[in-house]
Amino acid sequence: MFQFSIYIRHCGSKENMEVHIKRVSTFIPTYGKVGIMGITDKQFEEIKLFYGKKPQKPNAPGAQLELF
Repeated sequence: MFQFSIYIRHCGSKENMEVHIKRVSTFIPTYGKVGIMGITDKQFEEIKLFYGKKPQKPNAPGAQLELF
């Protein structure tokens, strides 16, 4: 196991990703440990998820943001 939790943030470009990496690096606690892995949209699309035998309800779709 690499870690207990995973957080995802979409970045539109590598430059935008670097901005967020710098921001995260300022919040690491003294004894903290953070790993960041950048992947492309195509790589994210290819993620395979496996679930055990216990049935799970699907996640409710998020609210759509409307811009005018």
